[in-house]
Amino acid sequence: MSLDTAAASGEGQGPSGRRGRDDLRFALRNPKLLAGGTVLAVLLLTGLVGPAFTGGAPNAYVGPQYAPPSGDHWFGTTSFGQDVFTQFVHGLRATFTVGALGGGIAWVLGMAVGFLGGYRGGLLDEFLNMLTNIVLVLPAMVVLIIAAAYLEARGLLVQSLFIGLTTWPWAARAIRAQTFTLAGREFVDLARLSGRRPWRIILREVAPNMYSYLVMSFILLFGGAVLIAAGLDFIGLGPTEGVSLGLMMHHSVAWGALHLGTWWWFVPPGVGITAVVGSLYIANVGLDEVFNPRLREL
Repeated sequence: MSLDTAAASGEGQGPSGRRGRDDLRFALRNPKLLAGGTVLAVLLLTGLVGPAFTGGAPNAYVGPQYAPPSGDHWFGTTSFGQDVFTQFVHGLRATFTVGALGGGIAWVLGMAVGFLGGYRGGLLDEFLNMLTNIVLVLPAMVVLIIAAAYLEARGLLVQSLFIGLTTWPWAARAIRAQTFTLAGREFVDLARLSGRRPWRIILREVAPNMYSYLVMSFILLFGGAVLIAAGLDFIGLGPTEGVSLGLMMHHSVAWGALHLGTWWWFVPPGVGITAVVGSLYIANVGLDEVFNPRLREL
């Protein structure tokens, strides 16, 4: 799975309705994309509508302690009598929220820096490239741990913001390289001669010829944000209020679920995180095959 192969899928030839129809046709036939997309859609739907059917707060004490899975408590209960399934569906919602926000912030920053630097060049490109390299060499996880440790109140929005501000550089470098290549093409030169403003040229001429590259970048940033957030939550630096899949695993380990054999407390959140990230990367491999004609299975 590589973003470089997306660039080899024929981009730079101008938007084409026929190509779009071909991509859609191959997408509907690609088993990896269908499998990853289906799992992701089921998990997303569970996270969106599940809390409305579970009722009550995720941390409410609703049952006996350490109760195994049953008809009353599908995923069992915690050491405090909290329903694990209720926490799980709320945790899924938090996972998708931090993935969308954190990955989205990084994606927008990466596109802004990449498009501006690659299209304008010169001193602006040198400055943005220097800024990208500085952020790129910073140990992002260490910065996030230090920032989270000193925040009095932590929430999904703050966590997503810090993740987005520290994970955009690699996307910016990749987008800059492709923009630099496209900026010298004839259809971009014609757009300049017609008097269009630079931002219109970027949005209408350059970006459409990189749509596969941009989509795959967002998927990778989304999955990366989910994993980083889960890591912070697991070490106890997650949201101070609410629940997440990473916090569920943190609490289960802290209260001895491994030693007591209450597997139903830590297995669901672990499987949930794996399923979300795994389905994203499987779908990304499928998109790689769809966008790159050389990888398509005819």
